[in-house]
Amino acid sequence: MSLPKRFPDRDEIASVRVGAEALEPGQEGNESRRIAGRIMARREMGKLVFADLVDRSGRIQLLLDVAALGEYHVNLGDIVGAAGVPMRTRRGEPSLKVAELVPLARNRSPLPDTWHGVTDPEVRYRRRYLDLLMSEESRAEAMLRTRIVSSMRAWLDSEGFVEVETPILQPRYGGAFAEPFGTHYNALDADYYLRIATELYLKRLIVGGLEKVYELGKDFRNEGVSYKHNPEFTQLEWYEAYADYRDTMERMERLVEHVARETIGGTQVTFRGHEVDLKAPWKRVKLIDALEQEGLWTRDEPELRGRLEERQLDTKHDKTWAQLVDHALTSFVEPTLIEPTILHDYPIELSPFARATDDDPEITERFEFFVGGMELGNAFSELNDSEEQAARFAMQAAEEAAGALEAERGDPDYVEALSYGMPPTGGLGVGVDRLAMVLGGKDTIRDVILFPALRHKE
Repeated sequence: MSLPKRFPDRDEIASVRVGAEALEPGQEGNESRRIAGRIMARREMGKLVFADLVDRSGRIQLLLDVAALGEYHVNLGDIVGAAGVPMRTRRGEPSLKVAELVPLARNRSPLPDTWHGVTDPEVRYRRRYLDLLMSEESRAEAMLRTRIVSSMRAWLDSEGFVEVETPILQPRYGGAFAEPFGTHYNALDADYYLRIATELYLKRLIVGGLEKVYELGKDFRNEGVSYKHNPEFTQLEWYEAYADYRDTMERMERLVEHVARETIGGTQVTFRGHEVDLKAPWKRVKLIDALEQEGLWTRDEPELRGRLEERQLDTKHDKTWAQLVDHALTSFVEPTLIEPTILHDYPIELSPFARATDDDPEITERFEFFVGGMELGNAFSELNDSEEQAARFAMQAAEEAAGALEAERGDPDYVEALSYGMPPTGGLGVGVDRLAMVLGGKDTIRDVILFPALRHKE
């Protein structure tokens, strides 16, 4: 017998449960309701069968009178539609007294233990559908991430930003220090790259006069996997004309605080064992001050290398002073930035797209922001002089020649765009997955990505 192709006019279980909860124990409602979901438990008591029906919104008990319904066949894990009246049992359990039960899809595989759910992390990540159908908590976590993205988008729209889309396949990759994934464009007979950032295209739009733009989308970096890294990840980038990095700091703080209040109801979170408060303003620390506090600030490359090796740090892969500084930051400074912190004013060698500070031409108006020792994002007062940008690209070419595989590649077309004049601009990128980790209290990025990258399994 073929099963129905649709079950129209259904209500969410949560709304039916609310109606049932308003009744007195033993009382039945007057209005028939239609719900659908998956049978996740069943208990037989003589001529009565009790079953738990689950949909995205929640769970409710079904009361099935075998004598009234006649013969039916419903197994654990089946998806069914049910029609009947809300009621509360004498023990006070919100329920639906079923008058009609319609099988909609058969479960042909054994479910995991319905009490413990999917406990093996490997199974959770590889068969996420099982994790979701077995765990109300996992479904709630997935919905939290969705609300985070929706809240970010709505806030930026309300602030006058315009959402745009830029190419994912690009003839040149740029906007970050990262190795790309390559591919071939058959129609154009040309090698292309999956983007590592949206930055250079979004700033072209600032040149074009759109003034406040953002993109929420996927970026791809051919790098290792860790608790905070997934090669395919979601990033928000925005660019705002007539603003600098101080303006962007304040806007970032307001965005994070707003999203926290909208999605988890406040700014207090527990992340990687630390109680932190995301409320603005955040702590601000200059990069040089942070390195000096660790005894690691020097412009002399051999001296810095020596200090790092004294601390048992392997520096053989660090070919330049800039790479040594970055290694010092990730090893000794970033892990100490537990409370929400803005680390700012970076050396020019680490910041090919940031404007220099007024006080020191070797220091740029750049900041990164951290929670629980983890970087959430990166921002600049954007470099808007085409000649200076060309010189910075040349500087990065020297870094690459010295062995920095992740150095920023040049982009002559972007330099040409800047030559038409770009207003002073503040730009920012924030890792959506990492923000979801913080707000959801998750220690690994795999828990906030529905289908994380995993090694192939035979």
